[in-house]
Amino acid sequence: MKMQDDARYLKRKVTAGSLDVHPTEKALVVNYEVEASILGEGGGPVLGERKEGQKIIRVKSLSPTTDLTALAKKVVEECKLIPASRLSQVEQLLYYLQNRKSSPVEGKAVENREKQSVKPRDLTPFEGMELNEEAKITQVDEYVELLYEGIPEKIRGSALILQLARNPDNLEELLHNEAALGALARVLREDWKQSIELATIIIYIFFCFSSFSQFHGVVSHYKIGTLCMSVVEHELKRHEIWREDLRKKNKAYILFSASAPENGSLRRDQDKAVRKYQGLLAKQEQLLRVSLYLLLNLAEDTRTELKMRNKNIVGLLVKVLERDDEELLVLVVSFLKKLSIFLENKNDMAEVDTVERLARLIPCEHEDLLNLTLRLLLNLSFDSGLRAKMVEVGLLPKLTALLGDENNRQVAMRILYHISMGDRFKGMFVYTDCVPQLMQMLYEHCEEEIEAEHISLCINLAANKRNAQLMCEGNGLKMLMKRALKKKDSLLMKMIRNISQHNGPTKPLFIDYVGDLAAEIRAQEKEEWVLECLGTLANLTIPDLDWELVLKEYNLVPYLKDRLKPGSAEDDLILEVVIMIGTVSTDDACAAMLAKSGIIPALIELLHAQQEDDEFVCQIVYVFYQMVFHQATRDVIIKDTQAPAYLIDLMHDRNTEIRKVCDNTLDIIAEYDEEWGRKIQLQKFRFHNNQWLEMVESRQADETEPYLYDNDNDRTDLFYSADGITPGDGSVSPDFFSDLHHQNGDFHLAGDVNDVFDQTSSSPGRPATAYGFRPDEQPFYQYS
Repeated sequence: MKMQDDARYLKRKVTAGSLDVHPTEKALVVNYEVEASILGEGGGPVLGERKEGQKIIRVKSLSPTTDLTALAKKVVEECKLIPASRLSQVEQLLYYLQNRKSSPVEGKAVENREKQSVKPRDLTPFEGMELNEEAKITQVDEYVELLYEGIPEKIRGSALILQLARNPDNLEELLHNEAALGALARVLREDWKQSIELATIIIYIFFCFSSFSQFHGVVSHYKIGTLCMSVVEHELKRHEIWREDLRKKNKAYILFSASAPENGSLRRDQDKAVRKYQGLLAKQEQLLRVSLYLLLNLAEDTRTELKMRNKNIVGLLVKVLERDDEELLVLVVSFLKKLSIFLENKNDMAEVDTVERLARLIPCEHEDLLNLTLRLLLNLSFDSGLRAKMVEVGLLPKLTALLGDENNRQVAMRILYHISMGDRFKGMFVYTDCVPQLMQMLYEHCEEEIEAEHISLCINLAANKRNAQLMCEGNGLKMLMKRALKKKDSLLMKMIRNISQHNGPTKPLFIDYVGDLAAEIRAQEKEEWVLECLGTLANLTIPDLDWELVLKEYNLVPYLKDRLKPGSAEDDLILEVVIMIGTVSTDDACAAMLAKSGIIPALIELLHAQQEDDEFVCQIVYVFYQMVFHQATRDVIIKDTQAPAYLIDLMHDRNTEIRKVCDNTLDIIAEYDEEWGRKIQLQKFRFHNNQWLEMVESRQADETEPYLYDNDNDRTDLFYSADGITPGDGSVSPDFFSDLHHQNGDFHLAGDVNDVFDQTSSSPGRPATAYGFRPDEQPFYQYS
């Protein structure tokens, strides 16, 4: 009573909230909040309450020719809840409504409009049904009574309830009518096989509930999802029967028409059978569409999705991909795309030939279907086996053709990038116009930043020799070098570096850019940029190139020596410095200049620090090989360093490439230094002898019969080698193996012993680097 005496007046405040489109109607939804306060004598609030509200502004006159600017102004003027500052937002929402296709899934658009990217046509009206009469929510019980009659009455009653369910405002009241929902679920469970129309209508009713997450519980309560799975599976089997019957009738028609070509009744019967099949197919696809939509909505819950997976949802969806109805295909591909983000589902798709079914959809005229199919393929392309399948079914030229499609270029390029990661597929791009298109894009957008997908694909393709030649055709290399040097683009230089590694007509093209690359190395630029420039320069194993002049003119020797210190830079950069030294050491004058600068001790120190890294070891050993190859540096390596000792230790390394380079280097050392020659031969003998003894011991341990011969007739020659000369007990001195002779300047051991040591007679080229294939590196994914 005291409060009432103090109360003077009521204050009401309305605050505008969010603005959105209605999920199913041509209308705008304005959310607002009303705050009511009772103020006392002093003006302070005595009692207050807040309440949220919604106002629906219907724009039924909206058509494709409506002036949206004028309509937006009219809406703002007439609705006081919308401030004038939101005029542009209103116009944007009206534009969306003007272009929106009618769809049962649009009830979910307010919640997440971009989630599914599906725009199928409406599912009603159904053939043979009259839905013109306006249903009333107050008469639901009367409609439910029809569900206890025959099939026609059940169709009628469920259709009237559907009219109510399509209005989201009625769902809450229908939710509380357990009798109606229970009757609908019962009729669906008992009669769905008897009438496609009845099954479609009832599933559509529950679909209206499934469009909103808060109603998923009631759909699950009546086990509608499980019923829909059964419906889809049954209808697909039924379709197989229909198709087989039609095939038999076609075959019979062909046989009979050949014997009686003038019989018109045969043709009429055949046309009638085709029309019947098409009519059944249309109704069935309507049922499949609404059933799969409902399942797609329920699959928001990953636990529900797992249950669907256990019931082979992937197999059912892939089978539907055989259909021609574009709206149904849009739905199925959307569903598969959602499922494909989980490994188990992706594996299921691999087992049921999903890629083969999708290949026929590329290209297609339906823009949404094409885009969704590409995005599904992108998800699948993370699997190497499925990438191989994409190439096998002929998707490579199809995807390449889409590079000219502005709307789908980015997705197509990402799939092509994944395919290009496999070495066996890089060469297949030669037989498409992919490389010319990529180069043309670089020409046309020379001043713009290159897209990550674009440059990533170029980098991969440049690792193939023929692709690299295509890239260099015309002024290709000139354009790439000019742009890379101007923009200091590390990724573009990585592409150029890949091109530079190939022998043949492309490598001499780089002579004009040796000075530019050398200048960039000394320019104190970012390390990743210097790494690519240095790697490109190190690849230029060109006989006519005067490396001594390059090193002197750009003062590169101090830079190379400083970078050999462990920890002076990232390992990748240090490795490129070693490779660069190996490249320039092919020149006699350069090798001498580097030896005098003290680089060899620095290399030995680096070898000791990086002895666990095979790539470092192999490239440093190759530098030693180049050094002992030249008279000017041979004495420095042999007499002034411990390089030969390191090489002996590495002579039997587990890495084949390291052993190969070591053997060739030690052969040269053995030829020119007698003392080291004896040490090398002794080590080779010991290694071979140990191997022989281990082999004999292992054979004796595995022998099942201990005595193959009598003791009196012992076959001591069994313990000799196959040539009958070399004893197995090691009684022959290593000097036995010093009988060396020369063939074309290379070393061979006399007799069959040469095969035992497996000496390499050919002079090795520079070892293949692991650039781009190091086990600690991940594929180049830069796009989101």
